[in-house]
Amino acid sequence: MIYIERDTAVIEYEQMMLSRFFVAQHRRRNGLDRSAYLILSQILARGPMSIGELSAALSLDASTLQRQVTAVVQEGLLERSLDPSGSAARKLGVTQHGQKLLEEDRAGYIRDLDAITADWSAEDVNTFAKLLRRYNGSIEAYRELKRAR
Repeated sequence: MIYIERDTAVIEYEQMMLSRFFVAQHRRRNGLDRSAYLILSQILARGPMSIGELSAALSLDASTLQRQVTAVVQEGLLERSLDPSGSAARKLGVTQHGQKLLEEDRAGYIRDLDAITADWSAEDVNTFAKLLRRYNGSIEAYRELKRAR
């Protein structure tokens, strides 16, 4: 039998380094703060969401998220509207201004990533993107499994 060692400790370390880079990017830019970037990205990807839906999607405590959302609404980046399904819950949607700022920030991050991976082949970049998407999908599946317990 062939035993293949799994480098999960390497993944843990590299994930920590990747998150450090992500946080550092947000600190040095004059754009959106990290929480606003995550909230706006999530809503643009999934459509208008209630606080409860956003809380579940981001795995954040609703009261913490409410404070973050309030700040983003006050900045004019999000707006609250009635739920079209008739629910009493308000839905949060991204304003045109919020979408513009998010797109500007995202373009800057993509430029940085293009520079970082400039010496990578297109195949390597595409493979990394595919594996990273798979990894994030596995994280979501694991979170759902833990939540169901």
